[in-house]
Order: sequence, then C-alpha cells, then structure tokens
Amino acid sequence: MWHCGNFEFQLTRPVIMGIVNVTPDSFSDGGMHVELDAACTHAHRLIAEGAQIVDVGGESTRPGSQEVTPEVELARVLPVVQELATEGLCVSIDTRHAIVARACAEAGAAIINDVSGFRNPDMVEIAAACDVGVVAAHMLGEPLTMQVAPHYDDVVAEVCDYLSKQARMLENAGVDPERICVDPGPGFGKNYEHNRALLQGTAGLASLGYPLMAAWSRKGFIGEASGIESASQRVASSVVVACYAAMQGARIIRVHDVAPTAEALRTLATIGLL
Repeated sequence: MWHCGNFEFQLTRPVIMGIVNVTPDSFSDGGMHVELDAACTHAHRLIAEGAQIVDVGGESTRPGSQEVTPEVELARVLPVVQELATEGLCVSIDTRHAIVARACAEAGAAIINDVSGFRNPDMVEIAAACDVGVVAAHMLGEPLTMQVAPHYDDVVAEVCDYLSKQARMLENAGVDPERICVDPGPGFGKNYEHNRALLQGTAGLASLGYPLMAAWSRKGFIGEASGIESASQRVASSVVVACYAAMQGARIIRVHDVAPTAEALRTLATIGLL
C-alpha cells in the first residue's frame, strides 16, 4: 500500500501517474500546457485514459537546465494544483523547492515528488509535518551539471544504498514508511550504460521495501535505445520499458502517454504476467 494524504493505493497492480508539465521548456512537451485551462484539460484526459495520479511540474529538470526560482515555479503550478485537488483528483507536485512543496501541500496536493531526493532539510520538515505521499529520487548533482561525466563504481548498488539511506532518513524524521516511494532517477546523472544497468536491476530496486517508481517515459535513454531522436515519438519504446519495469516489480509508472501504457498493462494482467 502507498498512503498519500486522503488516497490509498493498493499496489497489487501498477498505478499510473500521468505527467502534466506547466513549463515552457520541458524536454518533451514544454509549452503545451502552460495555461491553466490547457493544463487542467490535459490532466482530465490523462485520468480518463487510466491515470490514477497526475504529477504537476513547473520546473524543467532536463539535463543542462537552469534552475527556476521558487516564485516563478509556484506561479505556474499552484493554480493547477488548487483546481485539480478541488475536483478530487490525486495530485502530485513535482518540485525540489520547499516553498513550492509547502504551498501545494496546503492547496491539496497528496504527493511531493522530489527529484533531488529530499536532500534539503526543509523538504524533509514539510514531509514530516503533513500526511502526503513522498517520492525520493536519486539525482547525481544538479540538473545543470549532472550529465557532465557521471561516474559510479557500481551504479545499481550505489543507487540502492542512496535510496535506502534517504528512505530511512525520512522515517527517522517522522514520515510513515507507507508514505514513501523511491525512484532511481533514470537520466539524472546517468549515462546510457548506467541507465541500462538500473533498468535491468529493477527487481533489486523493487525489493528495497518501498514502492518503486518507474519514470523512464520518453527520456534520452529511450531515444538512444530506440534510435528515435524526437522525444514525442518515443511512445512505443516507452511503453515497452514501462511494461518491463512493471513486470520486474515497479508499482508507480510515471508516463506521458497514459492510454497505450494502460492498455499494455491491462493486457499483461489479463494474461497473468502482472
């Protein structure tokens, strides 16, 4: 089970988290949903297609991106979070800024998805003070520099150790373990071989004792593996990777393309592979 505020997710089957980027510069869909009406319409479509969670983000953390000020990020995301939460949707806020996390949790967000893995003590304090679900991701360094010659001796072991450490730290701060989800952070300070090893190591990551997020959708690794340059065209390959991750134990599947992912997961469940 994953406890997220007023929402409880039974994880006998994967849960789909649909992506709502209200940014001008995200790697795949930047600029498409920056207005409130467009963002909410997109969120409703994702829910209709099978998403149980919508993940709202106002800062691109693609490799090489510049940090957005919390004030700018908050102006982008807060109206969307407020509207969707008021409608009763399970809303996740994708942020690494404490000001944004606090305001969105107060506005009804049920999940804080922190790509920096709750390295900021203020983020930990916010998580401990409320009842939201939390996603602790692994990221090597910062988005601006994370892809500059990333190095690991054993990427799977090191990411596992980091995620276990951060989860225990959150527990020690007062966060119930049933609220914690972990994410190996594909593409966040990893080259192709690192990402491939992490994908192949999904079963081990899923055995850490916390729900595992698979957030591979349309990312550069998918492009390198498939040979497809345009991120928006990486749908089929993203679905393949999402299905593999789910079959290996990932339970939160974060995707841009909900409908084909939901169909593929239903098919796997029908034939007894999930």
